[in-house]
Amino acid sequence: MTVYGYARVSTAGQDLEAQVQALKAEGCDEILSEHFTGTKTDRPVFTELIGRLQAGDTLVVTKLDRIARSATQGSELVRDLIDRGVRVNILNMGVMDNRPASKLIRNIFFAFAEFERDLIVERTQEGKAIAKQRDDFREGRPRKYSKAQIEHALDLLASHSYTEVERMTGISKATLVRRMRERKAAQAQA
Repeated sequence: MTVYGYARVSTAGQDLEAQVQALKAEGCDEILSEHFTGTKTDRPVFTELIGRLQAGDTLVVTKLDRIARSATQGSELVRDLIDRGVRVNILNMGVMDNRPASKLIRNIFFAFAEFERDLIVERTQEGKAIAKQRDDFREGRPRKYSKAQIEHALDLLASHSYTEVERMTGISKATLVRRMRERKAAQAQA
């Protein structure tokens, strides 16, 4: 009859501390946590915890979206745990069971959590579409070195080795080789 707490954050900038404190206040015997990106489904700590839960145990989470990515997934997971005799306590909702009212509340909350995620994705895509209309828009991470710095380094290769140019400029050999290949391909097309 162990009370397990599970805390999860989905981005590197988020902090687990508030969740962990809430789980401690709830009297959890053991608290497991992990950092996880919401777009990936690999949650080794959570997977191990689900396998460890036995009839009579309690799983405590601060919010429903800590354990599921969609309304369907969350509803199925909670139902499976309840069917196995595991008590599920979602701190902002209460204890989940198989009563019709509990099922309804659970499904509504999961649907709202999924709706909120969909809105965030939609807003992100709208912002990106607006940004793409600008002339200076570049997809992905900004380049570390300017075009002038790369050109200067490639010019140095006429009289120095790749290793020497790497030491002089700080630009990696791999980048120099790739950019030299790009330069030669562009010259061949011209």
